[in-house]
Amino acid sequence: MAISGSLADPARHAARILRPRASILLLVAMCFAAGALIVAQPLARLALVAVAGTLAVTALLIVAIRRLAVARDRRLLRAVGELIETDAAAAFLTGPDGAIVQRGKVARDGGAGQAATVAEVLRGDLADPAALVFRLATRAENGGAAVEEAVTRAGRLRVSAQRIGADHLFWRIERAGNAPASGDSVRLPMLIAGRNDTILYMNPAARQLIGERARNLERVFPRRPLVSGQINEVATADGLTGCMAVARDAQAGRREVFLLPEVTAADCQPDGWAFFDALPVALLKLDRSGNIVLSNRPARDLLCLPEAGGGRLAERLEGLGRPVADWLADAADGRGTVHSEFLRVRRDDRETFVQVMLNPAREDGETILIAVLSDATELKSLEAQFVQSQKMQAIGQLAGGVAHDFNNLLTAITGHCDLLLMRHDAGDPDYGDLLQINQNANRAAALVGQLLAYSRKQTLRPEIMDLRDTLADLTHLLNRLVGEKVTLSLSHDPLLWSIRADRRQLEQVLMNLVVNARDAMPDGGEITIETANRTLESPLHRERAVVAAGRYVCVRVRDEGEGIAPDKLQKVFEPFYTTKRTGEGTGLGLSTAYGIVKQTGGFIFADSTPGQGTSFEVLLPAYDTAAQAPEAEEATPATGSASGVILLVEDEAPVRAFAARALQMRGFTVLEAESAEDALEILQDASLHVDLFVTDVIMPGVDGPTWVREAVKMRPEVGVVFISGYAEEAFGDLQQTIPQSVFLPKPFSLSDLTETVCRQLAGPKT
Repeated sequence: MAISGSLADPARHAARILRPRASILLLVAMCFAAGALIVAQPLARLALVAVAGTLAVTALLIVAIRRLAVARDRRLLRAVGELIETDAAAAFLTGPDGAIVQRGKVARDGGAGQAATVAEVLRGDLADPAALVFRLATRAENGGAAVEEAVTRAGRLRVSAQRIGADHLFWRIERAGNAPASGDSVRLPMLIAGRNDTILYMNPAARQLIGERARNLERVFPRRPLVSGQINEVATADGLTGCMAVARDAQAGRREVFLLPEVTAADCQPDGWAFFDALPVALLKLDRSGNIVLSNRPARDLLCLPEAGGGRLAERLEGLGRPVADWLADAADGRGTVHSEFLRVRRDDRETFVQVMLNPAREDGETILIAVLSDATELKSLEAQFVQSQKMQAIGQLAGGVAHDFNNLLTAITGHCDLLLMRHDAGDPDYGDLLQINQNANRAAALVGQLLAYSRKQTLRPEIMDLRDTLADLTHLLNRLVGEKVTLSLSHDPLLWSIRADRRQLEQVLMNLVVNARDAMPDGGEITIETANRTLESPLHRERAVVAAGRYVCVRVRDEGEGIAPDKLQKVFEPFYTTKRTGEGTGLGLSTAYGIVKQTGGFIFADSTPGQGTSFEVLLPAYDTAAQAPEAEEATPATGSASGVILLVEDEAPVRAFAARALQMRGFTVLEAESAEDALEILQDASLHVDLFVTDVIMPGVDGPTWVREAVKMRPEVGVVFISGYAEEAFGDLQQTIPQSVFLPKPFSLSDLTETVCRQLAGPKT
């Protein structure tokens, strides 16, 4: 379904923007009309009447167009509401503030009835749902629609967002769990049994062979118990004698049983192995020492065995963590609880993992082992992705906690240093020492920012840009970084599409990749930076990532260095992992680039051939050049005097002292509070006038957004400046519900604070 928003119509867009000013136009029109009654000259009177009429007609036209647009959006939202209610996936409609205004039946039945935002719905599935929701909402607002897939513990998750009307987004959350296959595509008769031997499912071939009357395994297998991996003879009251069967364990205590019908007694050998090769389950027959006595075709394909018998199990599998002989002996003698094991197959063509379950059996008075093998390669891949996401979440939590406390300290250090620098000129003996303190504090803040970048929790300021302009501005710095031995060359697509990213963070990515390429060529060489447009007609599956179909801008940084070994190439984006000697690198450069690219909505891949060099490829979603870029805010000069009453709420005394002095030096009257409770108590005085709230976000007791929501009920005209050492996305959903609010990340300088406060005071009041 493709729905075009009202923003596509320039007239409706203009009417929506000018609607609050229609009353002003009518008032001005009345003034001109009144002037026409006073003026005596006919020509002047005619001009005034014409202007008054034009303004009145314009105002009425704006109101009419806006009302038509509102009516159209209401009809559209009603239609979408009917779609949401009958959608087979969990569907939501969110308003301009990100809050859910309508949810479908599937969403309500699925436990999402109490969630206020889409990020809250996804919180149980994803480590950082706010970042995913932010990316999709941004791309949908600019391009009309956006979709992403994620791998969770419960299976794959597909989240899509589509712009509806002027201010709404339509969300769909489709879940694909790891449910077992029905077995309808299996040609052999197959049934699934539960823990109590109840038959839960039979495919069409099994129903035709056994009949619908079979409800328990005892009816089909009255003579012998069905053990996973063991060959069983079928003998039922319906005359199925002579059939062979094999079972394997499935999920949640179930067993999948395969039958081989139409086997006569003459064809059935006493040892029961005649049809071993025809079974669809990978099976091995082992002796106590681990020698492979017999294997069927699925097992040979899985383990890359040249023939049915021969060889040892220990030669084909690895990664058990203890001798394979001990494991087999425990299984044969029934010592302890023998669990299934996940092992890696020793083969050169591809990486394969198998789940191995051992079951003892007796043959000619000797104990043998039946090994049931299942391909676990995809499961291990999902496990690796989950472990990586857990690692990202742990690092993000650590970085967020460190950033909050550390940024408070850095704010106090840099702030008081700024105050001292204002009292010392360049010729003062202490000026150089103060400058060193300020610069090293900024370096410490940059180090914390790198951790936040990898965990995708830094605050971004995205804008639509041309990557060629960014590289042109950065070329001089990159040439200085690479030195004299290394040559830097750039190659651009002349029709390169635009991208949407944080310019400062994207420059950090490019510098990290170039520095990494330079370090790979100690004897010199050439670094090539190429940009090109790339259109994917179908999803691109690469490594563990899936790149959705669409338009992308590709940036490739290649070097002629030593290259990276295949076993190390998988780890280059991990934090603190480095192949350099001690003191030459922190291991955060590529991990920082990875975090920034992923938070921007892109992908980064590495290719390397030892001895021939390395290539890093970055894919960023393309944006139309005609898209409206956000207008740059005019910076308020940090000089001169200002006026106004500021309520400053900050629990950290050093930060509060610096901020209060900085604002007072600018001419503001500052009321200080160390907690939200103190701030609300100050506001109980109705005679007290306050122009702006400046508050920390995370505080003991009541947090910043909570007390501000209470305060704006009494003083709705007051603006807010939130300050925090955490990233803005940590409370972005709450901030959207508070009008006239901006965010200032810690650590901030004296000029950052005063300019933000002045801009907020000078902004329009609604």
